[in-house]
Amino acid sequence: MRKIWVAMLVLALGASAQSKRTVDELVSYIKTAIAAHYKDADVAATIQSIRLSNRLDEKTVDELQHLGAQPRTVAALHKLAAASASLPEAAPAAVKAEPVLPPPPSQGDFQAIVSEIRDNALNYTKSLPNYLCTQITKRHIDPGTGSFRDSDIILEQLSFFDQKENYTVKMVNNSMVTNNSVQHDKLGGATSSGEFGSILRAIFSPESEGQFTWQRWTGLNGHWVYVIGFQTEQPIYTITHDGSKRTIHTRVHGQIFADRDTKMVMRLHMECDGIPPDFPIQSVTLDQDYDFQDIGGHDYVLPLHSDIRSREGNYRAWNEVTFRSYHKYGTESTITFDTTDQTGDKLKEEKPKK
Repeated sequence: MRKIWVAMLVLALGASAQSKRTVDELVSYIKTAIAAHYKDADVAATIQSIRLSNRLDEKTVDELQHLGAQPRTVAALHKLAAASASLPEAAPAAVKAEPVLPPPPSQGDFQAIVSEIRDNALNYTKSLPNYLCTQITKRHIDPGTGSFRDSDIILEQLSFFDQKENYTVKMVNNSMVTNNSVQHDKLGGATSSGEFGSILRAIFSPESEGQFTWQRWTGLNGHWVYVIGFQTEQPIYTITHDGSKRTIHTRVHGQIFADRDTKMVMRLHMECDGIPPDFPIQSVTLDQDYDFQDIGGHDYVLPLHSDIRSREGNYRAWNEVTFRSYHKYGTESTITFDTTDQTGDKLKEEKPKK
């Protein structure tokens, strides 16, 4: 549905023979095109057909370039700005009233909040049904040039049964995998697992000796959430380097974003601490988004998207992982083989309206 809507938007903006477009409409289109990864040439062609009703200034063009507008798009915007120079200035945008932040919790309330979040995290996997989903991993590497390039795309069926995860590789770079000829732990390169509760359970486990501090309020998809800093005094995260056949366990620190009403973790940012200087991999970070997913008519908080990044000298690895098509374990269904970009999968950090 989103692709159809964007295509309709392109047609509407291109219909300049019937009506003129405002700068606000143009900016909205460019932002949508950036988010949806539209082809540079197509976006530039659409811009060339637009007639504006007010002036497009160079500052706005520079801002769109900073947001990610590509070269042909930027060139077309510069031409449109020059052509609209004699038009009236765009009306200033209406100033939106900032929502009033809730007051920070007292120390006693904060401890009670952390306790409730901890209980939910420790019992998280116990509350989940047996289910299947599709995991799509897009791997990127930077061999030391300072920029990432695509490495491969892996599609796996992930089953969650009796509180345990199991991965079955189905496709690698659009080639079907048959007879389990490729195993998850034999894929090579950077891989990950444990998104379905083991990381949260480790952070909040008493054995990890986690320390939690209040940081701030923010909003995710219109809901107030607590932003809580954490660090563990004990190692909880495992890193394996295949080349050297070494495995280490590290402490971690980061932030959790927990929903104010449900006390469920909706986002996690984590960085590894105390990696030995002689270990080949020198940094690992994880960003994980969760959201409500329907399984069998009931909503459960489940992984939505994650980014895992690591560095080995000048070599960097970046995995984008998306989870889709949740359904009950054992029900008849098919794996979705669509591996297109899903920019909208990430939760938006924005203040609630109230």
